[in-house]
Amino acid sequence: MESRERLGLLLTDDMIYSSRITGTAQALGLKVSVAKSVNDVTAQAREHLPICIIIDLSHPGLQVPELIRELRDTCSSMPRLVAYGSHVDAATLRAAREAGCDVVLPRSQFVEKLPQELARWMAAPET
Repeated sequence: MESRERLGLLLTDDMIYSSRITGTAQALGLKVSVAKSVNDVTAQAREHLPICIIIDLSHPGLQVPELIRELRDTCSSMPRLVAYGSHVDAATLRAAREAGCDVVLPRSQFVEKLPQELARWMAAPET
């Protein structure tokens, strides 16, 4: 049986949020690896079988339904999907929920909840 390490992946090309998220993870004793493209996140997911993938919905060219399909094909066990995006782009937030993201938050709420919720998002799924 595969063992899932407590690794998170972050799909973003935003250096500020990347630093904030990886720094928060490090302070909590967790590891979040940054993927700067959809191809990179699927390649890392294949290699590391992450427990959580955080998706920046403002990533250029991102199509969340296609990404989730690729992850289902790539991962033997689906990671928890946490997405964040602009509060004014309600359609994108709604589309991420409908596509199957487990947690979808406006960017401001994501940043506010990150220190308290990251460990829970990266916790092993209950069996």
